[in-house]
Amino acid sequence: MSEIRAEIVLPTSSLRKDLPFFTGALGMRLDMIYPADNPAVAVLSGHGLRVRLDAAADGTPATLRIRTDDADGFAGGARRLRAPGGTQVVIDELNPPLVLPPTEHAFVVRRLADQAPWVIGRAGMQYRDLIPSRLGGSIIASHIRIPDGGPVPDMVHFHKVGFQLIFCYRGWVDVVYEDQGPPIRLTAGDCFIQPPEIRHRVLEASGGIEVIEIGVPAEHVTEIDHEMELPTAMLRPDREWQGQRFVHNVGATADWVPFRLPGYISRDTTIDRNTKGVAGVQVVRKGQGEPAWAVHDSDILFGFVMAGAMTLEGEGKEPFRLTAGDAFVIPPGMRTRWADPRDDVEILEVSLPGQFATEIAG
Repeated sequence: MSEIRAEIVLPTSSLRKDLPFFTGALGMRLDMIYPADNPAVAVLSGHGLRVRLDAAADGTPATLRIRTDDADGFAGGARRLRAPGGTQVVIDELNPPLVLPPTEHAFVVRRLADQAPWVIGRAGMQYRDLIPSRLGGSIIASHIRIPDGGPVPDMVHFHKVGFQLIFCYRGWVDVVYEDQGPPIRLTAGDCFIQPPEIRHRVLEASGGIEVIEIGVPAEHVTEIDHEMELPTAMLRPDREWQGQRFVHNVGATADWVPFRLPGYISRDTTIDRNTKGVAGVQVVRKGQGEPAWAVHDSDILFGFVMAGAMTLEGEGKEPFRLTAGDAFVIPPGMRTRWADPRDDVEILEVSLPGQFATEIAG
């Protein structure tokens, strides 16, 4: 089998001075240098990279980014350096802490009839943005579909998130998760909680599959794990990832109880308990009694109409008749009412945190 090596070519204006910088300050190893009497090219390796310093190479100086779990101890604690030959070097954290931006509260209504564009995302899936403002970067809510059924060209991966929900709206999808046994089929009305950094892979989906995905924060990193093979040998249903457990909630077996708002009933998905209060997820239907005006104090309260219709009334706002495929966000402190629900209405409600207060305003 032939041997293959890849190199990044970096122009240098001072190879002689670059050598002690790359080997000393950056801790790389010199692998090759020539010609001996007046060196013009040197190849160094280290930190998973192979670079070729070339005095004859054209181009502006490049930037070399080094990530380490000891950023304060690497290169004397400097975060930005400049090699004598011009290369810019940035030292960064290998696993930077997850930053949750403060929520920019807003009243949001996103209608399916508005024809918001579907964009092609990861693994060929189509995405529709349900909260265009993303509340200042605090959350992303996506309506995702795969028009054609069959195998999904996915890889084992994980997300660096604070919270992530996958709720199956239509169809079914097969997913395999780290330490959770063989592939699991998620069907309409069911949901997964993907704890932070749990490895998983989407395997196959039905034609017309649609899911609602909630991620916190809005911008988060997805990394591919080239080493892990799924399914894993261990079955660990009680394992926690950053304090959260994997959840596969099956809607068909749930109990329905009075909802926090009069006139409705709901089923709990156990997500509040299994995320230790990070988030709560309820499925809501019409119940007995008349809807009432109410005010809540949740930081984020998102709703998605899955079936039927209801009118969202907000103080100082025109009423919105919402039907299947419509989404909304109600900010804390705003007086609203879910009025005139149809008998078949069904709404997905996601709150962060899981527990919050609702005051019935009359």
